[in-house]
Amino acid sequence: MTMFPLSVHNSTQSLYVPLDCEIVAVSDLTPNEKLFRLRLPEGGALGHSPGQFVQVSLLGWGEAPISVSSSPTRDGYFELGVRRAGSVTSAMHQLVVGDTIGIRGPYGRPFALDKLRGRDLLLISGGCGLAPMRSLIQYCEDRTEEFGRLTILYGAKSVEDTLFKDDLTAWEASSRFACSRTVDRITGGGSCYSGNVGLITALIPPLEIDCTITVAVIVGPPVMYRFVIEELKKKGLTSAQIVVSLERHMRCGVGKCGHCTIEHLYCCQDGPVFWLNEVEHLRGAL
Repeated sequence: MTMFPLSVHNSTQSLYVPLDCEIVAVSDLTPNEKLFRLRLPEGGALGHSPGQFVQVSLLGWGEAPISVSSSPTRDGYFELGVRRAGSVTSAMHQLVVGDTIGIRGPYGRPFALDKLRGRDLLLISGGCGLAPMRSLIQYCEDRTEEFGRLTILYGAKSVEDTLFKDDLTAWEASSRFACSRTVDRITGGGSCYSGNVGLITALIPPLEIDCTITVAVIVGPPVMYRFVIEELKKKGLTSAQIVVSLERHMRCGVGKCGHCTIEHLYCCQDGPVFWLNEVEHLRGAL
């Protein structure tokens, strides 16, 4: 198994013992998702890189892996986008400013920033995949001189399910980004929406892509990967130019429990971020 170094905000003990973090802000993203802004003791840095996750613990409820939704370039805090899906995340949705939660990590292989610098980036996310992608987008926003042309594509089930609406509006208005979004369908609450309707794959064919300098990054539900990859390859991108972040059920975060294995790989340490040519041949990876 290939092992990648873990970024640690305090000491190696932090990988196994949760640190109490204070909730300093909570906002609603959708009816089922909230954004939590957290502060480590004494305002310390989490020490994460875009693409990594943390283990969130609540006393009496357990632990859950949550991707970090903010860039390490944003000092003094970090943010987690949390979907209400199980007992831990449901309990977390009841918390308010001033409450504390336990944090272990950060864990996992992040986006390879050294290989993305100087490239045109095509950042494609679907559903709650925008939460971890937001960390990379913010990093690019704060270090614009390090990257070429930046294109953001985002797809949601409906207007009501769209995450980070304010961020998307700002990215659409920014001269630094080309940002397009779509929804699968219009429901009752989307009467004021006038944007694209349809699958995210429909946003790819009109793009002008320089295949010599472009890297595509995909984060989203597993069902979208094969179709998005197919469209990207039609545009001339190879598997060595496509990055994926894979969803797996992670429990321990340190490669011990085996819940997140993909054949010989541990998603919590060898991933969750992979180059497509590393995993496309593995059974069950995509």
